[in-house]
Amino acid sequence: MDVKGRLSEVVGAENFLDDAARLQVYAGDYSYTRAAAPSCVVKPKSSSEVSEVIKVCNEARLPVVPCSSKVHFFGATIPKEGGLLMDLTGMNQILEIDADNRRVRFEAGVTWEKMTRELKAAGYRVIMPLTPPAERSVLTDFMEREEPTNQVYDYGEPLEAMEVVWPTGEIFRMGSASVNGYPDSPSKGANPSGPGLDFYRFFQCAQGTMGVVTWTNLKMESIPRKDKVLFAPVKDLNYAMEFLHRILPRRIGQEVLLLNQVDLAAILAENWPADYERMKAALPPWTLILVVSGLLRRPEEKIAYEMNFLAEVIKNEFSEMHLGENLPGFPGLRHRVLSVLRNPWPADVPHWRNQVKGASQSLFFHTRPLTANHFVKRIREIATRHGYPAQEIGMYIQPIEHNRACRPEFTFFYDPGDDAAKAAVRSLYLDAAAAFLKEGAVFTRPYGELAPIVYERAASYAANLKRLKKVFDPNNIMNPGNLCF
Repeated sequence: MDVKGRLSEVVGAENFLDDAARLQVYAGDYSYTRAAAPSCVVKPKSSSEVSEVIKVCNEARLPVVPCSSKVHFFGATIPKEGGLLMDLTGMNQILEIDADNRRVRFEAGVTWEKMTRELKAAGYRVIMPLTPPAERSVLTDFMEREEPTNQVYDYGEPLEAMEVVWPTGEIFRMGSASVNGYPDSPSKGANPSGPGLDFYRFFQCAQGTMGVVTWTNLKMESIPRKDKVLFAPVKDLNYAMEFLHRILPRRIGQEVLLLNQVDLAAILAENWPADYERMKAALPPWTLILVVSGLLRRPEEKIAYEMNFLAEVIKNEFSEMHLGENLPGFPGLRHRVLSVLRNPWPADVPHWRNQVKGASQSLFFHTRPLTANHFVKRIREIATRHGYPAQEIGMYIQPIEHNRACRPEFTFFYDPGDDAAKAAVRSLYLDAAAAFLKEGAVFTRPYGELAPIVYERAASYAANLKRLKKVFDPNNIMNPGNLCF
């Protein structure tokens, strides 16, 4: 039996695709990465089917590209060397909601829309990055280390124990999911690192080059009973960072983030383009958003304590920080902002990053909070040199771990039908990335064209990654051509 016949036998003929027109659906994403169609697509329904598909592909030396979502931005699921694309969107079950351990176990294809809906019905939520698209895989965002807007939670890593299929087809469970009797074991898979090594980190930001994660556990939180959304107009980023350094280590607030007027206008605009242009002109250069919440126990007292602390800090140390429940000139903004922060971006509305001009490219990295302003100035200089209007750059700064670090994100908007504009943004993106790397930026997700820029400066690290890749994927079938492989 040929490879096509064997794969069809594993997943069922209805879940094997090789029609040219249908394959084109998988050839591109929302990035400017060159399109490339797979030679076939399979849609497995279980971990055992994933395992059998990989075993067949190993024998045939057929590349495998796992894809767990309909929404991708960085070219990680484009089959650059052809081969088989493994569409995991059909594996979309929420397997457990464990209230005692505040844990939810779910498959790779579960979307943000489904996760938020089903957890909300049970009185829970998972912390989320800023406006994830409704049809995007929850697992994908956490495997790619997307930073959540909520940085005052009770754990350093939201991911917990998971199951993976190695590139040889073996099914492996890591963390406390590996103990006898799971999922009915006492640990319930709540520990990501025990027993044994922290294998889960091996798969983060690896773009499916080290295996296929089929399900995972994720920490969940109770939905707050009360929320107070606070805003502060910001002109001096360093001043705002010092303020956050004062309050966040004291566990004040839930969601906290900084948006410039471009990004905030794009997120909040409803009637395009009039709302966007009006708000962009009227908003302050930056806006600090801080949500103070009361959870299940004595919510009013918790909010009162945090508000009193904020008032004392502002009165005695940061008198120029004007933090209030309304942003001047934008009445009622708090209701809209809270909904945006707690829900995925609606599937029937173009994502705000693509509303501005049709497409966008984002450059993001980690740095120290007090160097964020340096990179803001530098991106404006580099953009101006490339002929891109500095005032049109979207900017978002996410504090990390009580403001120990931060994640600046700069978004360049462009018309996807304009090849010259696309080329200009690509040139700007690469120039800025190379410059920032020399100036201390840490790129935690070196995808696409960032990979050679980052890995050529870490030769010994890249060499060891290649050695590990050869151990776990001896035939180099898993998403070849990505990272440094």
